[in-house]
Amino acid sequence: MKNNEITWGLKRSASLLAAGLLLALSANAAKAESVLRVGMTVSDIPDWSGQPDQGYEGARFVGWSLYDSLINWDLSRSDIEARMAPGLATEWAVDPQNDKRWIFKLRQGVKFHDSCEWNAKSALWNIERLTVQTVPQFNPVQYARQRSRTGNLDRAEVVDDYTLAIYSKTPDALFPYNFYNWFMISPCAGEAAKYDYSEFAKHPVGTGPYKFDKVNPRERLELVKNAEYWDKKRIPRHDRLVLLPMPESTTRTAALLSGQADFIEAPAPDMIDRLKESGAQIYTNEYPHVWVYAFNTRKGPFSNVKVRQAANYAINREEMVEMLNGLAVAAGSTYSEKSPFFGGAKPYDYQPEKAKALLREANCSPCEIRIAMSNSGSGMMQPLSMNELVKEQLEQVGFKVTLSVVDWNSIMSISQKGWEANPDYDAVNGANPIIDPVSAIFRRYTTASNAPQGLNWGWYNNAKVDELAKQAQQTFDVGKQTEIISEMHRLTTEDPPLLFVVRDLNPRALGPNVKGFVQAQSWFQDLTPITVE
Repeated sequence: MKNNEITWGLKRSASLLAAGLLLALSANAAKAESVLRVGMTVSDIPDWSGQPDQGYEGARFVGWSLYDSLINWDLSRSDIEARMAPGLATEWAVDPQNDKRWIFKLRQGVKFHDSCEWNAKSALWNIERLTVQTVPQFNPVQYARQRSRTGNLDRAEVVDDYTLAIYSKTPDALFPYNFYNWFMISPCAGEAAKYDYSEFAKHPVGTGPYKFDKVNPRERLELVKNAEYWDKKRIPRHDRLVLLPMPESTTRTAALLSGQADFIEAPAPDMIDRLKESGAQIYTNEYPHVWVYAFNTRKGPFSNVKVRQAANYAINREEMVEMLNGLAVAAGSTYSEKSPFFGGAKPYDYQPEKAKALLREANCSPCEIRIAMSNSGSGMMQPLSMNELVKEQLEQVGFKVTLSVVDWNSIMSISQKGWEANPDYDAVNGANPIIDPVSAIFRRYTTASNAPQGLNWGWYNNAKVDELAKQAQQTFDVGKQTEIISEMHRLTTEDPPLLFVVRDLNPRALGPNVKGFVQAQSWFQDLTPITVE
């Protein structure tokens, strides 16, 4: 009997222990963080101290996570192109008494992550930190990143606690397009860091849906949910966001297959079937993108319009689409036929004999050119294999191509400084966001936007385009403005500043346990609805 009692006691103790362990495990499971790990295409963490570097990928994953702009984007739908939406400003309009004065009504009841107040004073502080070199918060590096959007900005002033007036130098009906990626940081945190942005980066503070937690440069940036975010619909549905730089498409794909990432940008095209077999979800969608080369139109072969046209006729875009496993569509102009700005443009198609004839007329055969390209980057798709195919196609009609591979931040720097700073390049490979007319046309094709003032790297010059740009900026009637921009598009297709290649279908791969993602027709994406099971 005694042995039986002992045995029963041991069994009961074991049962109680097991029950306790189960309860503990259940409690731990309930408390376990849900973590979303994202494999980006960049080679380093985008700057997290305000205006990110690394192009729009920096804005997509860091800018819109930690911060907000005066104007945000509605990224909640996949069936229409994303549109601008109220952010830290609830409305904006030109002053009816002064067409160079824009009034921004600011959102009330918003605080930065450090409880600093969002109001007109903090908005002015942020405008001036990227425009006024004499204020203590001025950041020359971030000013350079934002410079292409500040050229026509004269000054800003506080009207009242929640109203800001921003003045343009000349009347500009397109002025609001400059404020959708002007990220607002906490003035309190900036002042506490004594305006030292490397110090601010140790604990950056914005108003966004995520808060900074920790960073390991070149390895990972970790953000956590902002449960008090002002837009209750966009409070993240996961606890932690981990951003991982992975410039090689095969590395990103392998990370998803092995469970080291949950969400990856631009998976390797030749591994799509393998991903599907593993249960991964493949998302694609059209968005305002065109993969291009900017020509140096002031020096070298591409100063001749016939050589620029020849390059465009030399590209077999359907072969490129096939190589990309159908994850792109051909692009022979800035805008597609679906755009309201397409107008009467005649996109380039594949005509190799015409390309050869144009090179002969230009007396450029063999036509030696040097191209700057990167091995990764925002919107760059699969740059190594794509550039090799473009090189092959150009050489088939009489070009002799040298490819110079640099990292993505170097490409950004080359593009921002202009051809004079890098005169040995005849073209620079890149991906153009055609989100709005300012990004697509005005910042790239007008003399006023010659780099470094804007993004017209090769200093393309067309007097008719410049005149139409002035007309469009002074035209507040949307219908008439659209007609003017459409004519600018027609002219810049006929006299091309760029070599147009393809439009990306924005492929992403998500693990089978990732739910709730809506792929917007945009360079930017909203990660907040995602759950990780």
